[in-house]
Amino acid sequence: MIIIAEKEARGVLLSVDNYMKNVIPATRRASQIEYAIRDVVVPAAKLEAEGHDILKLNIGDPLAYPGLPTPPHMIDAYQKALTDQHNGYSAAYGLPELREAIAYDERNKSNGGWNCKTEDVFICHGVTEALQLIFAAYLKDGDQVLAPGPHYPPYMAYPQLYGGKTVEYRLDPDNGWSIDFDDIESKMNEKVKLLVLINPNNPTGNVATSEDLSRLIDIASKWKNCTIISDEIYDRLNFRGDHFSTASLSSKTPVITLNGVSKVYYAPGWRIGYTVGNKDVIKAMSKLQGQSTSCPNSIAQYAAKEALIGDQKFVSKMRAIFKSRRSLIVNGLNAIDNVTCDSPGGAFYVFPNVEYFIGKENNGFFSTELCGGTHVKNTKEV
Repeated sequence: MIIIAEKEARGVLLSVDNYMKNVIPATRRASQIEYAIRDVVVPAAKLEAEGHDILKLNIGDPLAYPGLPTPPHMIDAYQKALTDQHNGYSAAYGLPELREAIAYDERNKSNGGWNCKTEDVFICHGVTEALQLIFAAYLKDGDQVLAPGPHYPPYMAYPQLYGGKTVEYRLDPDNGWSIDFDDIESKMNEKVKLLVLINPNNPTGNVATSEDLSRLIDIASKWKNCTIISDEIYDRLNFRGDHFSTASLSSKTPVITLNGVSKVYYAPGWRIGYTVGNKDVIKAMSKLQGQSTSCPNSIAQYAAKEALIGDQKFVSKMRAIFKSRRSLIVNGLNAIDNVTCDSPGGAFYVFPNVEYFIGKENNGFFSTELCGGTHVKNTKEV
């Protein structure tokens, strides 16, 4: 019996060994997904493994840096949710109390809200999942997404999973990275189903004015099948206090607003984002999520509610900290010969111009060389 078992075992090992020699390729769909940060993360990880200290200036996670903690009252709410055994599944749409808190927040934006109702709100695993669900609900083969360049990488990566294609519109580097409306108008057509605005912009920090938003809405309104995605996750990280909700200014063009607790409320690991807008799209997104990830993190939803309805003084305090750090880094960059850097109006990134050293199209080379030569990892990771 023992001899037979050994032979059988050898046979299993042999077949596994043969199997491992057969390379099974990933689908074209999966292999096309690219994230530019990979080009610098891999060599940076190798340098760390060799014992080098890497100065990481690339992480879009405020908790990765000193002095930017999740507020205590949110932590208390999270702990209470645990103690109260709120550990089950929530509704696919999200916790009703959180949805109402979000609707209230949308109705009472500092520069003007809109008539948002609880049924307009959908909770998901961060803005990243929201994008996947929106693209899955909206896009058909051949459809286009018009997104700003530079932008948050998933806007380029995800549409192609659903038969769509991302076309970049230009942000003007010579005018504070403001929107190039002529470029948008030249690229609009009946295939453009989604026109993306990131406001404040990730990664340039530009904040669109109310006039900018009205002009964007007017352009989109000329195309009956076009919806605006307004990514406003950095809305309260506005250093001038002039952030406007896109939805509050639009009466003729549908707007889907994206937001969450990752950036302004310093809780990226909670994975709580939300989508506000078209009820039919919300219904479709809920169905997709219900059949995939079931629901968002139940415990974090209770704590996220506290973020919105609780004391907001820390938001102003932390914004002042970021504003001070902004001045320090922008002044330092502009003091370097042949480097220029606009002062961002919002978010917590700076976007210096190093074209003098690398030309216009070689920023990836600059990032990897900076990491290898000075151990500074500067390409933004979010």
